[in-house]
Amino acid sequence: MATHGRRAAGAALLREQVTGKITAAVLDELADTGYARMSMEAVARRAGVGKAALYRRWASKEAMVQQIVGEFAWASVPVPDTGSLREDVRGYVAHACALRQDLRAVRVIADLSAEAVRDPRLARSFYPALREPRRTAAAAMLRNAVERGELPADLDTDLALDCLVGLAYGRPQTLTASGELADPYPHDRLVEVVLAALTACR
Repeated sequence: MATHGRRAAGAALLREQVTGKITAAVLDELADTGYARMSMEAVARRAGVGKAALYRRWASKEAMVQQIVGEFAWASVPVPDTGSLREDVRGYVAHACALRQDLRAVRVIADLSAEAVRDPRLARSFYPALREPRRTAAAAMLRNAVERGELPADLDTDLALDCLVGLAYGRPQTLTASGELADPYPHDRLVEVVLAALTACR
């Protein structure tokens, strides 16, 4: 009985390691070649696994990408809860700016967004995976601020979410002379702009 339990734990660990390799391979493949040109064969080859390992987990390329991108998005968006709206916004903006320095993430998001514009079916799959984590985290911040009296009780939440998420994540990215990603203006200035926008959302 104990031996069986040890085998199960080892098998579960192996599956987790394989899934981790596949996840990294999917994100790298999306960044390098884009969704349209990406194939299950290419992902399996990059991950060093058989194609069957992918099909045991996902029925299609779309299902695979939707799940992996969604899990990546949920895992990478924190919900700041410092007790201060200003500090929460500062943490949210800092995370967004850090993510925008991740060239792989920038390429993946840009590629999937472009594909979704061309294909309504993909839009229904990918937009929620990309947008919901950011808006869910932001909504929690706004609720906390309203409860503390830092934002008005009649806050237009949808408009406030559009302002916060849009300003934090939706800004155009710039490149330095050496080709590195850079933000167009200081984080502190962005925080002040976001706070001003939130207080106006009534």
